[in-house]
Amino acid sequence: MKTLRITGVPEHFNFPWKKVVAAQPFEKQGITLQWADESRGSGQMNKDLREDKTDIAIVLTESFLKDFEAGNPSKMIGLHVKSPLIWGIHISGNSPVNSLDEIIDPTFLISRIGSGSQLMSYVLGKREGWNSENLDFKTVNNLPGALEVMTSEKPEMFLWEKYTTKPWVDTKQMKRIGEVPSPWPCFAIIASNKALAEFGELIFQLRDLVYVASQKLQSDSNSVIGEISRNYALSEIDVKEWFAQTLWATEAEVSKFQLDKSMEIMKELGIITNKLPFEQFLVADHISIID
Repeated sequence: MKTLRITGVPEHFNFPWKKVVAAQPFEKQGITLQWADESRGSGQMNKDLREDKTDIAIVLTESFLKDFEAGNPSKMIGLHVKSPLIWGIHISGNSPVNSLDEIIDPTFLISRIGSGSQLMSYVLGKREGWNSENLDFKTVNNLPGALEVMTSEKPEMFLWEKYTTKPWVDTKQMKRIGEVPSPWPCFAIIASNKALAEFGELIFQLRDLVYVASQKLQSDSNSVIGEISRNYALSEIDVKEWFAQTLWATEAEVSKFQLDKSMEIMKELGIITNKLPFEQFLVADHISIID
């Protein structure tokens, strides 16, 4: 029995993946699917792909493209979530600061260098007119790490998906002082070159099974709201709001216009050095490139 390793953040976005993995659709072919939660985010998952610690990872689009340009031996096999990620801007719940206008020295808590929590700080910095060279970063690994170091003395900002942090905002351990959406589709499905060579078509069959699961979620979200609420410690009201803002990918296609525009923004922000040719980072013979 061979094992196909899949990694993603322990967040509600990956509910379709966990459903498919739980069904073990390739057991008769001698393949076991193994899911691993990675709370440290996309920077760590890119590292795991590089070090052959996972075969497939559900990574933030901007984080993968940055790491691909730096030599990550992997390919994008499709999108997972097409809508933007809504990042909450968080500080200590005890901080006297109540708005972004009060931030003087922008300091960020990030999961690791190259993660979405760092890269999105440049998006926020541009929006707020901050000098990107003056942004200060402190690595905290994950959400629990941020909660541990947050203090009322200094409003260090922590960017994280707004519904994941909502329970701590509700209990006033964290304060959300704003939001910033990613200006690109948020999650991409990434497979290492080694895994693509080893598992071949099965990887694309798995991707398509997830697309079927995602389509079912979008067409009948009410049937799973309670389950997602329980599994991810979110209120049903928050799950309903999140569903209204989320558009999963349900087909193996990407928009040329959208990806071109996304890379233009990433280049402008200094996330990538140059726009990347699609054939370099996409498995183009298994994805339709539209418009």
